[in-house]
Amino acid sequence: MTDVPELDLADPGVLADPLAAYGCAHANGPMLRLKVPGLGPLWAVTRQEEARAVLGDPRFAINSGSFIRHPAIPDECLVYLHTMSELDGPEHRRIRRLVAPAFTPRRAEEFRPRIERIVAALLDGLPAEGPVDLLAEFAKPLPMDVICELVGIPEVDRPRWREYGAAVLAGAGDAFGEAVPGIIDGAKAAVERRRAESGDDLLDDLIRVQVEDGDRLSDVELVTLVWQLVLAGQTPTNLIANGLEVLLTHPGQLEKLRADRTLMPTAVDELIRLCSPNMLAIPRYAQEDADLFGTPVREGDRVTAAIASANRDPRVFEDPDRLDITRPPRQHIGFGYGPHVCLGASLARVQTEVALGALLDRYPKLALAETAENLWRATDPGTLRLAELPVVF
Repeated sequence: MTDVPELDLADPGVLADPLAAYGCAHANGPMLRLKVPGLGPLWAVTRQEEARAVLGDPRFAINSGSFIRHPAIPDECLVYLHTMSELDGPEHRRIRRLVAPAFTPRRAEEFRPRIERIVAALLDGLPAEGPVDLLAEFAKPLPMDVICELVGIPEVDRPRWREYGAAVLAGAGDAFGEAVPGIIDGAKAAVERRRAESGDDLLDDLIRVQVEDGDRLSDVELVTLVWQLVLAGQTPTNLIANGLEVLLTHPGQLEKLRADRTLMPTAVDELIRLCSPNMLAIPRYAQEDADLFGTPVREGDRVTAAIASANRDPRVFEDPDRLDITRPPRQHIGFGYGPHVCLGASLARVQTEVALGALLDRYPKLALAETAENLWRATDPGTLRLAELPVVF
């Protein structure tokens, strides 16, 4: 066994530039030992091929221990918080089979006009002159507005759901614990409305789905899926903000995209590879002793994939630190891989394409504000995100 390098995610140097820390990790071998504040040590796989192998390996399973449960969540809500992401094996496959038809790329494209209207309305509400913090004023409210549209939340309730989304995105504090009952109650009401009257949205898709053996989703499973949408559906906030910052600091690539808007899908895919908010995959637990690429892993050890490292693996990506909006798409693991690949990836792609396209169309002179020289990325152990995104028009 070779020595495995260690990376302390609380180290100030790592926090100051996590992409640099992860980006060179694969050069020292396929395995990395992470020290994570509040979580303890875990193994991380740093290279693309090896990461895909682990994420698809049933010997490494997700369970409820893979997630941190907020202590302020009321007990009566807990039954709705065990999402599909926490399941493995037959029960995971069962629910995935039932919900997959509602999350196809084709269905995401059908929602594009509705997302375009939401994006336009948010941009209409921005000040005519900058500087404007696009993270706070645009990227943060957008995903929850889209979720409300897709699950049929009434217009009168949507401002409150924006507050819920902000609390969930923050991931801590009393507001998070208070938001969860509101989301659960709203999801129950939405399911009841759709049971009584159909509509063209994701919730209606999920209610109507029934497979050959007559299996269908229960009300508890439907409410749980709404919660999962809210939880995972915040990803476009940071993807849009990270991606726009990268484009604005790469003027040659930005102008190429402005000149040829058909490049938007590959541009978004490249941004997911280069600056995905997800730097680490959800931890898995080893179900047995195993040898991982020369490193002994014991039963019960936690194992993850260092997405930020694997997506810059020079064995797969030529000049991996370079932004190239014409790079062939979908070779990365920005949305995960294997049985737990992100269910809402197509919706996130469409949402990001629409948001970036609308910003470029409406603001031909869009630029980072002078104050953006001090922009810093606020990170938790697994998320890359900006603290703010001040721009001028």
